[in-house]
Amino acid sequence: MSRPLALPEPAPVLVGVAPPAPADVVRVARDGAPVRLTPEAVEAIERSRAVVDALAAGPVPTYGVSTGFGALATRHIPAEQRTQLQRSLVRSHAAGSGPEVEREVTRALMLLRLSTLATGRTGVRPATARLLGDLLTHGITPVVHEHGSLGCSGDLAPLSHCALALMGEGQVRDAGGRLVPAGEALAAAGLAPVELAAKEGLALVNGTDGMLGMLVLALEDLRLLLRTADVAAAMSVEALLGTDRVFAPELQALRPHPGQAASAANLVALLTGSGVVASHRGSDCNRVQDAYSLRCAPQVHGAARDTVDHAALVASRELASAVDNPVVLGDRVESNGNFHGAPVAYVLDFLAIAAADVASISERRTDRFLDASRSHGLPPFLAHDPGVDSGHMIAQYTQAAIVSDLKRLAVPASVDSIPSSAMQEDHVSMGWSAARKLRRAVDGLTQVVAIEVLTAARALDLRAPLTPSPATGAVVRLLRGAGIEGPGPDRHLAPEIETAVGLVRSGAVVDAVQAVIGEMS
Repeated sequence: MSRPLALPEPAPVLVGVAPPAPADVVRVARDGAPVRLTPEAVEAIERSRAVVDALAAGPVPTYGVSTGFGALATRHIPAEQRTQLQRSLVRSHAAGSGPEVEREVTRALMLLRLSTLATGRTGVRPATARLLGDLLTHGITPVVHEHGSLGCSGDLAPLSHCALALMGEGQVRDAGGRLVPAGEALAAAGLAPVELAAKEGLALVNGTDGMLGMLVLALEDLRLLLRTADVAAAMSVEALLGTDRVFAPELQALRPHPGQAASAANLVALLTGSGVVASHRGSDCNRVQDAYSLRCAPQVHGAARDTVDHAALVASRELASAVDNPVVLGDRVESNGNFHGAPVAYVLDFLAIAAADVASISERRTDRFLDASRSHGLPPFLAHDPGVDSGHMIAQYTQAAIVSDLKRLAVPASVDSIPSSAMQEDHVSMGWSAARKLRRAVDGLTQVVAIEVLTAARALDLRAPLTPSPATGAVVRLLRGAGIEGPGPDRHLAPEIETAVGLVRSGAVVDAVQAVIGEMS
């Protein structure tokens, strides 16, 4: 019997003094790519550590090196208690509660903290930074909880749970996903815990890495989802006997938003060659204007695309940042406020608004299919035998419930602030909370778009013998090949919805289209 071929190890992501690429964040977070510090990063870390060591040996108190933290920063800590100071900081700050966050979020958070350490601005030792990278490489994921970050002084509790694992304490998931004590997981991987030295505990917990990691992952998902939303819209325009003329480039040029132009170009390409659209293009067509949910798809989808681009710009700046307090500058250590999460929090909230609106217009298009007075000849609810069968009636209910939830999730977290640390931290960003609700919003948008695709495909089949465009027809064939049957008597619909959600989430819907029309915008 032949042996199965071993899968190649993913290439390591090199962490240096330059910012990581968003694609590398995704590779480490989702694909389990190992990491390695570059020689330049190790040199930068060594230089900043020498500065911290010199300040720690001097007589002048230095915040974060020889003092307490936050509201306790006025106390000078003698040298013999500084190891305990760092250990106590991490233990006390690892105070999260609630459900465990996703593995990909924790891995993104760890990579981004390592990236900041690699800039040589934090003062940690090379061994401490290497161990953080080793946890990623060996697939050891500290348990981080849903609640505990106010998004100011960084994501303190989430990062502290990761720092706790470096000390060999707390709970982690090993590479196989088992919940084990950190010390046991380190030993099994041949790793030894570190004893934190002056400044190191603070450097490990003082960053916006959790909210930034979730932003980078959401941007990856939303770019795919917005292309998929264009596919869904094209299928709906086609099956609802809408016109493609409103998507013409000369009309879009009158309002030169780049996202709108890109979305409209996708719709033109997707509808090219449609027998359904051609069937009502003649002079006898009395349709003057389509409903807004059809006609204005590029305006809504395009605005969301431009919002994603703005958020990506903010993310790129944050990826290039060295977020810590205090930071090493030359031969000194300076306090600062760069840990405040406002820049990231704002765009996380902005993206949740865009996700809710794209889902809302998608649900409106789906609803038109089910109303015989608006669907232009389709059976009520796309049912096989209306009255006996309910068709996709309740699929739209599911969409509506999700859209309602997305509207609540669109309420900004960043407008809130709850003072903490004896009023030392009297204005906080709530960026972690904004990121957590955005993840829910992205998941909800995925489901809503998938139901539109599912419903539009059924409607296109009901337009036979008229033929869909080559691109939309490819999506219908994808669904049918995945086990989703065409029109017929009622059947258990939830499994079909889940199959469609999987095809949207995996990118299979966009891949099927791009195999026909080439790369979408």
